[in-house]
Amino acid sequence: MGGPYNIPRNYKGESKILFIFSMKAFLYTIGGAGIGILFYIILNAMKLGKIGLVLILLFGGLGFAIGTFKIPENANIEFSRKVGGESIDIVFLRWLKFKRKNNRIYVYKEEESKDDK
Repeated sequence: MGGPYNIPRNYKGESKILFIFSMKAFLYTIGGAGIGILFYIILNAMKLGKIGLVLILLFGGLGFAIGTFKIPENANIEFSRKVGGESIDIVFLRWLKFKRKNNRIYVYKEEESKDDK
């Protein structure tokens, strides 16, 4: 007789924290809320603490959205065709890296010669 057989488990959803946060979304939410806390400290010194609390929630929600959502695919929009289905943070970081180095992409089109027609 054989020994026990281990049934494979699906580990995909086990990296979530509190069911809605993946580790990446959690870190982006904490980072966004951290930016909001800086505004809260400044606004609280000016006796506008309630606006600061709203900004903490707003920046935290923005961080969650950037870390969680993907850019939808839409064939009618050129930008969406190129990056559709990729995470917002990955696309933004790729754009930032491209702009920081002041890179240029040149595309050369071959001209049709009269012989090709």
